[in-house]
Amino acid sequence: MAPVTNQAIIDQVNPQDHPGKDVYGVIGHPIAHSKSPIIHAYFAKQTNQSIHYGRIFSELNAFKETVEEFFVRGGKGLNITVPFKLEAYALAQKKTDRAQLAKAANVLWLKDGELWCDNTDGVGLTRDLQRLLKNQQTSLKNAKVLILGAGGAAQGVIDPLMAESVSQITIANRTFAKADQLVAQFQPSAMAAEVHLEARDIQNIDQSKTQANDTFDLIINATATGLGDASPIPKELLKAISTSKTLAYDMVYGKETRFMQDARELGLNASDGLGMLVEQAAVAFETWRHLKGADSNLDIDGAIAAVRATY
Repeated sequence: MAPVTNQAIIDQVNPQDHPGKDVYGVIGHPIAHSKSPIIHAYFAKQTNQSIHYGRIFSELNAFKETVEEFFVRGGKGLNITVPFKLEAYALAQKKTDRAQLAKAANVLWLKDGELWCDNTDGVGLTRDLQRLLKNQQTSLKNAKVLILGAGGAAQGVIDPLMAESVSQITIANRTFAKADQLVAQFQPSAMAAEVHLEARDIQNIDQSKTQANDTFDLIINATATGLGDASPIPKELLKAISTSKTLAYDMVYGKETRFMQDARELGLNASDGLGMLVEQAAVAFETWRHLKGADSNLDIDGAIAAVRATY
């Protein structure tokens, strides 16, 4: 394992420190901002589950070693956040259909001595978007969607969005080739779902040539720019590709990102990714704790409120 840093001392869960409890965690770089422990503690209390859930910091070059150490010490499951979702997928011996479609994973657990992975980002996002769009009296059906970014976060939501019958998904990335790779990866599914799928280099769009048919109903920031103080696209470009009914959605949560600020200043509806975080956590919790039927009726609104109360 890489040399321990101050961050790792603060956020390094050792399952052996919690005898009598099943131990879970969320691993990332950075990780101190994560609210996942609050969500899983809320679900555990609601369902009378005896667990401990904490944060785990990993050096960028030590993800595999950090994960293996956690499970060797008796850990039961991990959530995966940026920038390790692609590595988590590669590490797992068994992969759910959702993970295989995304080729990225945000959940790991041991079953019969083998490491399993899943991707609950997509279902978490679509459930949250359905809630938000319902408030706007619109829906995902036939929506034109722009995804900013082509990493693991973007990969995990493309297929679930297609399953909701959107009409178009445009993947825009600073590196066009990476966006084009995602289009090639999902093209067979897009054709079957009758969804138009395309790649663009968002930075090189000539704003003076942007036409009305280049606007989007939903713009999702799937990059990590929101963790800092930047937006993946200029405000002027956001204005050119949106309408008054466009929803701007940032997967980052817990702060008003620059992307969200620009959207609000342009009169757009904007949301952070907290609802997505809670929804995807619920699916992971149900998987880990084998909850089905009435036992899996988790209180999503209550978990969202519990996290909001900490801001």
